[in-house]
Amino acid sequence: MTAPIPTDAGSSRRSLVVSALGTLLVLVAFTAPLSTLNVTAASLGADVSGKTWILSSMSIGLAAALLSAGTIADDFGRRRTLTLGLVLMAVGSVVGVLVPDVLVFVLTRVVVGVGGAAVIASSLGIIAHTFAPGPARAAASGVWGASVGAGIAIGPLLSALLEKAHSWHDAYWVLAAAALILAGVAERVVPESRSDTPRGLDLPGALLFAGGIATLLAGLVEGRQGWGQPVVIVLFVASAVLLTLFVIVEHRSATSMLDLSLLRSPAFGAATLAAVAIGAGAIALMSYMSGFLGAALGVSALGSALLLFAWSGTSVVTALLARRIPARISGRVQLGVGLLGVAIGLAGLTGIGEGSGWPRFLPGLLFAGIATGVVNANLGKEAVASVPAGRGGMGSGANNTARYVGSAIGVTIVSVIATHPGPGSVTADLVHGWNTASVVTAVISAVGGLVVLCLHVRATKLSTNALAGPTVQVADKL
Repeated sequence: MTAPIPTDAGSSRRSLVVSALGTLLVLVAFTAPLSTLNVTAASLGADVSGKTWILSSMSIGLAAALLSAGTIADDFGRRRTLTLGLVLMAVGSVVGVLVPDVLVFVLTRVVVGVGGAAVIASSLGIIAHTFAPGPARAAASGVWGASVGAGIAIGPLLSALLEKAHSWHDAYWVLAAAALILAGVAERVVPESRSDTPRGLDLPGALLFAGGIATLLAGLVEGRQGWGQPVVIVLFVASAVLLTLFVIVEHRSATSMLDLSLLRSPAFGAATLAAVAIGAGAIALMSYMSGFLGAALGVSALGSALLLFAWSGTSVVTALLARRIPARISGRVQLGVGLLGVAIGLAGLTGIGEGSGWPRFLPGLLFAGIATGVVNANLGKEAVASVPAGRGGMGSGANNTARYVGSAIGVTIVSVIATHPGPGSVTADLVHGWNTASVVTAVISAVGGLVVLCLHVRATKLSTNALAGPTVQVADKL
């Protein structure tokens, strides 16, 4: 049993706007360093390893805290969790630019990631509480999905424009101010909500999961500098031990933060796998694209941000229009078909030559953007629908954790493939690496889409059998 869904249309709209804007700010923060990485690294005195950590540190905070944040939001208040997350993002952003040190900047990016996790998990929980299942929730989920694409589009553009006008610091000051303003608005206009059946905070599980995910992602980041390093091996071993202990604790805990029985659910599996696939495919390749365009083809930071906008901006429009897709086409089918569309778009980005200009990228980016919008519009909805009623925050946390872990794995794969030295010139090697990475991420997306469709078929059969079961039993008795 969940708390009553508000009937005030104005309150519902305000809650949706705040939830979507909060998610947008998280994605702005996540992508802001993409277009100004070289300037930021030079200002902080960061080496190659430091650059990698600047790009990856927020992912660690996000992935490590999302599942816990979802449970906290469900149990202790979704609005409260969203507000605290926004404040934490603001504080982390300010400290990161006030202290000119790469280590401090990386650590504050982790803090911003933790705050962002609270915002994302609680925002989807608010939407699930506010909008009843059906067309209304589908439309709201489309708006939320569009906010993801909008944040990805705005982040690099904002930081590139502000750096060109004054300083790379300015994007983080703007982000901090926007987060604080939105936190104040949320306190005034978003009704508080929580689960009617709180599970309680599973502190041992939360710490083990956060530690396991954080060490896994840290190992992936450090591994890009060499997989045989002792620190990399130690991080991977620690991650395996911590995540194994997490599974053991969750099996024995009466207040487990993740219901492990959900892993046997085809619906939950489809939503989670789709999140991994979009992270390891499209997001991973797009995260690398800005750096590649500058290093291999001489495209400016602003030009790279505009090309990235061709993908992310298109996804915003598609996510908003996805509510017009007939209701008979289920969300899981849309996820599977959307991932196959992403695969086609990414495959269109291969075949780049040393003399290729920016128009060569547009067809693949636009096609991938359309398909990504369909995926984004349905991910949030399916994440909430695949968990028990009243546990929308947990579903959101698990799904977004999968997205960012997939992104971290995908970025690592792309980095290893795309920067592998070859017999040609530096530019020729980078172009060859890009073409190979485009194919690999397209394959990841295609496999993800096919498996999601297979899980949909399985879920449909299970649902049909469950409905037919009582009828069959009655017929047998007759």
